[in-house]
Amino acid sequence: MVRLLSGLAPAKINLFLRVVGRRPDGFHQLDSVFLPISVHDRIAIELRPARAASITLKCDRAGLPLDERNLAIRAARAFMNEFGVAAETSIDIHKEIPVGAGLGGGSSDAGAVLRMMAALYRIEAVERLLKLALALGADVPFFLLGGRAVGVSRGDEIYPLADAPRRAVLVVSPKGIGVSTKEAYEWLSPELTRLSKPNRIWRFCALCWSRSGEVSNDFEGPVFDRHPRLREIQDALLERGAAEAALAGSGSAVFGVFRNPAQARRAARAFPKDSVFLVKTVSRGEYGRAMGWKMPD
Repeated sequence: MVRLLSGLAPAKINLFLRVVGRRPDGFHQLDSVFLPISVHDRIAIELRPARAASITLKCDRAGLPLDERNLAIRAARAFMNEFGVAAETSIDIHKEIPVGAGLGGGSSDAGAVLRMMAALYRIEAVERLLKLALALGADVPFFLLGGRAVGVSRGDEIYPLADAPRRAVLVVSPKGIGVSTKEAYEWLSPELTRLSKPNRIWRFCALCWSRSGEVSNDFEGPVFDRHPRLREIQDALLERGAAEAALAGSGSAVFGVFRNPAQARRAARAFPKDSVFLVKTVSRGEYGRAMGWKMPD
């Protein structure tokens, strides 16, 4: 039987991102709050019974790898190995999430592939799926579950939070600027990764996230120093009424949070040469319905 499913792979922003040290395995210890937003990639999967597993990938964005370097292929292969699936698998990705922007596009694609294949085979083994997600990358467990959530450890230890009030978000992705996650971590001050900091994440989560001063990102200093244009975008968003504005992940996109879409649309006029996305925050229920995936309680 041929199995078909299509759905969305939403991007994310980090409302709060602190680097609180370095783990014994060399990875950085993080405190973060993830929130999905409505800019997304579109993914279609087709699975045909076969004697041996195979995967092909198509993508409309030139320059992206279509082999094992792509997390979507690795996610499909990991799923088939874990659950003993032999299928001829075709994945088609229509990219909307900008690459190298800190919005989690590749990780979201991988999470979507895991969710969609689990839905097609009616597999609800969440713990096994989370183990696969973590092996693919630190952000993939969040994208497997969706909804507003705390991420600690490498960012992969996920604790769901209640949905926040709906907000309009303007994402500005400047043309000609891309930030490698690997480089962004290398730019961090050694002092930042050695200091033992108190964990403020739980206090933060008790607050309304739109409260002034509660959105922050430890990558802003080193990334803005190397790309002053990003600081200019942040300042412009705040000047045009954003309640908060911050770097998305390790960059290079910058987002502003607005009280209503009209305010965000007016602010977007300040960035005629950049790629702008006027989006909204996405609830956990909306995230699940986009994939036909029931979120665990």
